[in-house]
Amino acid sequence: MHLDAALHYDRLSEVPDLARAAEAMGFDGIWTHETRHDPFLPLALAAEHTRRIHLGTGVAIAFARSPTVIAYTAWDLAAMAPGRIFLGLGTQVKAHIERRFGMTWDPPVPKLRETVEAIRAVWACWQNGERLNYRGRFFKLTLMSPFFNPGPIPDPRIPILLAGVNPPLARLAGEVGDGFFVHPFHTPRYLREVLIPAIEAGARKAGRRPEEILRVGSVFVITGRDEAEMQQARELVRAQVAFYGSTPSYRRVWALHGWEAIGEQLSALAARGRWEEMPAQVPDEVLEAFALTAPPEGVWERLKATYEGLLDRVILYQPFRLQDRELWERILSGRR
Repeated sequence: MHLDAALHYDRLSEVPDLARAAEAMGFDGIWTHETRHDPFLPLALAAEHTRRIHLGTGVAIAFARSPTVIAYTAWDLAAMAPGRIFLGLGTQVKAHIERRFGMTWDPPVPKLRETVEAIRAVWACWQNGERLNYRGRFFKLTLMSPFFNPGPIPDPRIPILLAGVNPPLARLAGEVGDGFFVHPFHTPRYLREVLIPAIEAGARKAGRRPEEILRVGSVFVITGRDEAEMQQARELVRAQVAFYGSTPSYRRVWALHGWEAIGEQLSALAARGRWEEMPAQVPDEVLEAFALTAPPEGVWERLKATYEGLLDRVILYQPFRLQDRELWERILSGRR
């Protein structure tokens, strides 16, 4: 099981130092996400300033871009860092696609399937000289003249990971993806009883071996250098669980544990903009189901005890920042 970091920065100029530090400390990979910043730009800087560490989007929003645009960006990154790039793609929810990105919302599973197929069709055109002729319900790609063709790269293997919370996208990852990116809003039980069986079912449907599908997950961990930091981390994670848990389409996670009422209350508060009241709806018992608690030196052992056999790569949800170097060094010391 690999241990990865979530890259956190305010300006792109900070990325080179962050990437070098993560590699020097011993992380196996670093991941960006699409919240306040573009997820691809920092990976270009990280690729330039590292040699070993894997680099991935965790995740980029597929429906905010055309498949060809995604294909170009990932291709350029893979040329810079051969064999080190993971392309993690997510759908987001309807409100964000329509109201934040100004794009059209379509049924997510069939559209994401076509997105993956179309990206691979573009890559096959560039790498192998195949004629571009992808025709689907949502995308039609038939033009790639030599002027717009970047040509082959030394290592064209770019694993595509599909992200999701519910079984349909997990099954899709098993069918057409190279891996599945587990949303941080999960419990180990939900992963074991709901998501992994769905991934395996998708793989079997496509005649693939389930173990070929990489499983990557972002995980809530409550830790700190002293009791004050532990308590602060605890409340930050509680607020994040409340935020994610207010999403109506994530209600299945609550249902597995019999906590549907919590999800409904969180959704109602979010709809009224009462964000500050939401963390109080997540009691300690619930928080402990979503997050692991350990002192820094014990984090790795807790992660292994909980996720080994469930995940191939674990990403600590807590943002990786240089001002927390002592904390990260103590966490990584648990692996030695």
